[in-house]
Amino acid sequence: MPVYPVPARNASCSSPGCWCRDRVPRYPSDLTDAQWAVLEPRVREAMAGLTIAAGRPMVHDLRAMCDAVAYVVRNGIEWRALPADFPPWEAVYAFYQRWSARGLTQQLAARLRERLRGWQGRAAEPTACIVDSQIVRCADTVPKAARGYHGGKKITGRGRHAAVDTEGWLLALVVTAASVSDKAGLKLLVIRLFDAMTTTKIMWADSGYNGAPIAAFVRAAAAITLEVVTRASPHAFQIVRRRWVVERTFGWLMRYRRLARDYERRTDHHEAMVWWATVLITTKRLARYETGQPAPAAGAAIASARYRQNRNRQSRPHEHLYQQALSG
Repeated sequence: MPVYPVPARNASCSSPGCWCRDRVPRYPSDLTDAQWAVLEPRVREAMAGLTIAAGRPMVHDLRAMCDAVAYVVRNGIEWRALPADFPPWEAVYAFYQRWSARGLTQQLAARLRERLRGWQGRAAEPTACIVDSQIVRCADTVPKAARGYHGGKKITGRGRHAAVDTEGWLLALVVTAASVSDKAGLKLLVIRLFDAMTTTKIMWADSGYNGAPIAAFVRAAAAITLEVVTRASPHAFQIVRRRWVVERTFGWLMRYRRLARDYERRTDHHEAMVWWATVLITTKRLARYETGQPAPAAGAAIASARYRQNRNRQSRPHEHLYQQALSG
């Protein structure tokens, strides 16, 4: 029984029992009209490459498909737990798997990133990047052969090796077992980055990538200069030059619950999840630029306002009773 029943006469999807073309956005993860106006042309361009692919053509609504994938990535649910107002989970998973196999999500993120960099007054292809790695725990669905133990962080899981531009937008990504060192992951990342673009000339990293051999490999493989940015004081808090950008990107990604823990059996599927989260993040920012919406209030400003409000209530516990008496 559908969770959100609608009259069957309004159903316009050719799949029996599916009403995806008439669904109304109702979840926080659903794309708004402004965001879909930004994303739809790029998705159509990517979908054009699938028209010659073998298999049954997609009969479901494209926006409903994107909303369904966003629901999984944002809320971290199982594919089988998709609400009934979305297309069948088998169709959504087939859509996600087809895109992952052909790297279309990465291409879509690249198109959005180029347009976003244009709005920010930068060239379409970056000349500098920042690299770092992040370790996440694995669920029991991840096979033992695809995960490892990180001795420094005492975590059994996988590692995300990411390269971002100076604005924090993802350029390249490699997912490995957590037992793979940062330098070994960087070698794979540099190859992936060089396949995506050839304009990068300088790369900033932390002290985990220090050493002449890895710097020589990066220069020989991609003609990129590796610069290690170290802390001035290892025992005091400080904002490290350039390195904070990639840490902020990891913070953006961790807001998506499917990425807070690794549930994917295959590393390429986990990479696809990260790229889908990147698509959603860049779409929201690009829609804000193109519609002229103001930037949302920072989290620290909101917390400070709530703190002042609660402090005033504690200092004047009966103030609300006085205001009610005046209004009555």
